[in-house]
This record gives sequence, C-alpha cells and structure tokens, in this order.
Amino acid sequence: MKRMFGLLAGAVAALALGANIAAADLKISFSAENYPPFYEKGADGKWTGWEVEIQQAICAAMKEKCEIVDVAWDGIIPALVAKKIDAIIASMSITEERMQTIAFSDKYYNTPAVLVAPKKSAFDGKPESLKGKIVGVQVSTTHANYAEKYFKGSTVKTYQNFDDHNQDLAAGRVDAVVGDSLAFQDFLKSAGGACCEVKANLEDLAIFGPGVGVGIRKEDKDLLAKVNAAIKQIRADGTYDKISKKYFNFNIYGN
Repeated sequence: MKRMFGLLAGAVAALALGANIAAADLKISFSAENYPPFYEKGADGKWTGWEVEIQQAICAAMKEKCEIVDVAWDGIIPALVAKKIDAIIASMSITEERMQTIAFSDKYYNTPAVLVAPKKSAFDGKPESLKGKIVGVQVSTTHANYAEKYFKGSTVKTYQNFDDHNQDLAAGRVDAVVGDSLAFQDFLKSAGGACCEVKANLEDLAIFGPGVGVGIRKEDKDLLAKVNAAIKQIRADGTYDKISKKYFNFNIYGN
C-alpha cells in the first residue's frame, strides 16, 4: 500500500515554541504516480479522486489553505523529513517500520492487499503456487515487503508505478501482481484487465499495519492533533461518507 502540509519557516518555528501565531499554507503530498481511484492528475494538471476530496475536506475542517505538491513515491518520506512537504496523504499504510521515521494520524481508510493474476492461472496466494513465477509490485510499498517475505521462490519484480506492473501483467511479462484491492478496481474493469482477477486476499498485520494514515513529521505534534480532529470531524458530520459514496459501494473505512 502506497501518499500534506507545509508551514512557512517562521510559522513552523513559532509553533515549535508554542507561540500563538496562525499557521501559513500547508503543503500536502500525493505521489507523482497516478493511483486511481484515490488520486490522479489530469492533462490539465488538476488532481481528482477520492483521496483528493478527502484531503480537501481535512483541510477545510482544519480551516487551512492547502497546496498539493507531488513527489515520487520512493522519495516521499525523505521529502517529508527534509521539510519540503509537511504531510503525506497518499494511501500510505501505517507500519512499524515507517513509524521509526515519521508519525501517523489515525487511520482514514483500510482495504486489503490482494494477489491479482490471469483468470486461467491456478495461483491461490500460497508461496508454493507461485514458485518459479514472476510477481510484480510497486517499489517501496508494503506490497513489495510482503512479496519479498513470502514469495522467496519467485522472482519479485519492482516497478516505479502501479500502472506499469498492471500493464506487464496484461502483456504476460509477469505472472501475478500484489497491490491494494481498491486500486485494482479500474484495471480489472478495463479491456486490458479483462484477462485477470483477484486470486487471494493477503494478510500480515506486521507488514500492512492497521490501515492508511496521514504521514506527519514526529515533531509536528500540533499538526498531528489538528489532522486527527479533522478526520474525526468529517466522519462525524457525514462529509466522509458523502465523498466515499461517490467512489465506492461499501465501507472503505473498515472496522
């Protein structure tokens, strides 16, 4: 599973000192690679998708003006730590490994990881069924971590973009791919994805974590509190469900 905010330098310093100074614009990052139905950039340069609308709702609840900054997925945490951005809303799973470097908000959605392969294949998600096969994953994701842990008898091939491994699957250049179940929806409904289907749900709490959260620098405790309050607010006032119903016919938040 794979993507908020920037305070001007003076405002950050003021918050760190606990000064009562209004925050400036916030820089929110999605990954530069499209990840529908969560976020994707059109030819006009505008971002659309469920996560884009959720980001806008969170910013509105915090009464903050937010700017979107796209960063390559494998550089998104370094960009946060380096203060080039101030938070990540990009379908990033809350994991112990990532929490060694950054903090996370409360979850704002949770969907299972799945194995997708050609309909005619006999893969069932068990390592032995994929022995000697090529499994595609997006680089620097929990899905890549899962494949590397469990599919040791397979060749794990990494891709910069989610769409790239889907295209290779459709073309027969990989035998199966691992990714987020919702992110596969558009692909499986497309002409190219008609070849394939979900073969198995994949579970490992230690790898996938309890859900997806907003990534924030550890020291930005005030911002973390504001984001958590905003997530709680949009879920309580119906905004979250109103947005979600435009994209999904089930409960994306989970239990």
